[in-house]
Amino acid sequence: MGKTIAFIGLGIMGTPMSGHLLKAGHEVIGFDLVESAMEDVVAMGGRRAASSKEASAEADIVISMVPDSPHVEAVYLSDDGVLAGAKPGTLLLDMSSISPVTAIKVAKEAAERGCSMLDAPVSGGQVGAEQATLSIMVGGEAEVFEQAKPIFEIMGKPTHCGPSGAGQTVKACNQIQVAMNFIGLAEALVLGVKAGVDPAIIIQVLSGGYAQTRVMDVRGPRMLEGDYEPGFRASFHYKDLNIIREAARAYSASLPASNLAHELFTAMMANDWGDLDHSAVVKVIAQLSNADLPFEK
Repeated sequence: MGKTIAFIGLGIMGTPMSGHLLKAGHEVIGFDLVESAMEDVVAMGGRRAASSKEASAEADIVISMVPDSPHVEAVYLSDDGVLAGAKPGTLLLDMSSISPVTAIKVAKEAAERGCSMLDAPVSGGQVGAEQATLSIMVGGEAEVFEQAKPIFEIMGKPTHCGPSGAGQTVKACNQIQVAMNFIGLAEALVLGVKAGVDPAIIIQVLSGGYAQTRVMDVRGPRMLEGDYEPGFRASFHYKDLNIIREAARAYSASLPASNLAHELFTAMMANDWGDLDHSAVVKVIAQLSNADLPFEK
């Protein structure tokens, strides 16, 4: 029997995720600040709401997918938010990428209102959302995870990571590694170009050995062409690096390489490259070395 699901945040990720839930036989009530986003969900067979509070009032399950920690706090804790409308016993699934500190705070507020909450950020980007192949990193009680697992499996592959906040922590770890992969590839290409080596040869050789990464496979050929059409915007990764810095302070973790990554992505923002793919960090590395790479199509 299908559930009634409130889906809050209908952007490039939330809209296709909502579509998968509808196809699986669930009723979806969508809310987004952008009117056209709600129209897309209605066109797929869902309903629209006037606020997070209204969407949540009828829901068995609430899913949120919004940009950052302040947005999550507003969605759940404001006078017109989820906790103002949700019935006790409603299952809350925040699939945004936010600070683990915020995730724990909001989950505690939810528990005080009689609602169970999981933090469940994702990896896989727009393509993963469209193809229902997202990697879903879940924090919260194991029993609640088992309850939510069938819903998560409609959208991707869920993994229970630990208590509240653990999903966000693992997502932060993921974003550290992805940033390092891009920066390492960027430095390899810049060194090669400065020494007169064809960057395509560098990609070819590195892809056949221990240096091979998924980042290289997916974005390497596009970087060679100067194709930075975003699969994941640099500005979003910059936001994640800020979350990583906040988490490092909260847990007294020294992350020197992550701090360097933050500075390089700060340079991307300063150069107005935030709307490019995060692989465009190569532009910063090349700029520092006055290297000649094909930065534009």
